[in-house]
Amino acid sequence: MEAVCSNIPVEKQTEKWKKWATVILAALCVAFVAVLVKAYLDGEFASVETFQKYMAGLGFIAPLFLMAFQAAQVVLPVLPGLVGCVAGALMFGAMGGFWCNYIGISAGSILAFWLARKYGKGLVGKMFPGEKYEKWALWAANSRFYTVILFLGMVLPLFPDDYFCYFTGITNMSARKFAAIIILGKPWCILAYCILASAAVA
Repeated sequence: MEAVCSNIPVEKQTEKWKKWATVILAALCVAFVAVLVKAYLDGEFASVETFQKYMAGLGFIAPLFLMAFQAAQVVLPVLPGLVGCVAGALMFGAMGGFWCNYIGISAGSILAFWLARKYGKGLVGKMFPGEKYEKWALWAANSRFYTVILFLGMVLPLFPDDYFCYFTGITNMSARKFAAIIILGKPWCILAYCILASAAVA
């Protein structure tokens, strides 16, 4: 009985810390989105050159910013992910740019999947035109090859993978399988972009 009673304050303290952590994390996310919106409206992401100049002004936190930016551009598909890939490779070299982009894009992809899994069709339906949403939802539910197509989409360029991260969140695919597809499928196209960008100025 004493052991149970002694655990109650600890549980309350843990719950309190979780709430504070959630509030702090939410505040940081809102602040970061505000920074991105301002930079976007100021034209800082309009080209590789302006993006490079913007990141150069961030000093030693530039790699962290690039990772956060690439995560955000998956969650907010209006941001230019390719500009980040190229600028990262030019600033940090092929491999430095690759790791910043790969970590950021992978994290953003998993976050988009989690948001769709948590908030469901109401969120995803707003990102797709009505007819397209119904058509793709029916196809994904009945297709035996959805996993293969999703993996190939992560590997190949110009695939609308940001949207498919959200869309996959409302399918029956497990989070573990989706994470494996992202981790194994994402690096190749990103690496190719970074190597080509770095070689172009070598």
